[in-house]
Amino acid sequence: MSDKVNLIVHPLIQHKLTLLRDKNTSSKDFRQLVSEVSMLMAYEVTRSLPLEDKLIETPICKTTGKTLSGLDVAIVPIMRAGMGMVEGMLNLMPTAKVGHIGIYRDEETIQPVEYYCKLPSDISERLVIVTDPMLATGGSLRDAITMLKKRGAVHIKAMVLVSTEEGINEVHKLHPELEIFTISIDEGLNENSYIVPGLGDAGDRLFGTK
Repeated sequence: MSDKVNLIVHPLIQHKLTLLRDKNTSSKDFRQLVSEVSMLMAYEVTRSLPLEDKLIETPICKTTGKTLSGLDVAIVPIMRAGMGMVEGMLNLMPTAKVGHIGIYRDEETIQPVEYYCKLPSDISERLVIVTDPMLATGGSLRDAITMLKKRGAVHIKAMVLVSTEEGINEVHKLHPELEIFTISIDEGLNENSYIVPGLGDAGDRLFGTK
């Protein structure tokens, strides 16, 4: 496994992943689980944020603590399924700005099609965390990173729930420096390019559509 891939195997996350995979999990519970897992993952994704000393006064005495320094965060979901991961992250980082990238997969060609991009104006000065529940063929994430770079983003990480080696390799062909955080590297893809065992269609499960 590449040193740019971070597999998060915390027991709480793995327990929730099993519930996410279960086809009998309702849309309501699926949304809640995605939010909870995203918040837990965000601890790892933001582990390298810079800190600086700050002098404060507790009820007992003066002391020096640590505060975040210099690099603010932007969360950029790949629409639409990536939007389900935003709320949990905002619970942890309420001052983060949120952008949106619209890419969908053409059902006939299996190729990603771009249709929307709206980002914070100071994107170049932020740690950009791209979210998408599924990293299957890798085309959507690959193109999303390209779009971000063209618009000035410099510090970029990707946060996905389940992934495949094929998808990871596809992204790293064009963006070898990208750190990818995932909670599972699954067996592969079926004939319809769905991840096996996967989660099914994460967008449909999040929003109750077919």
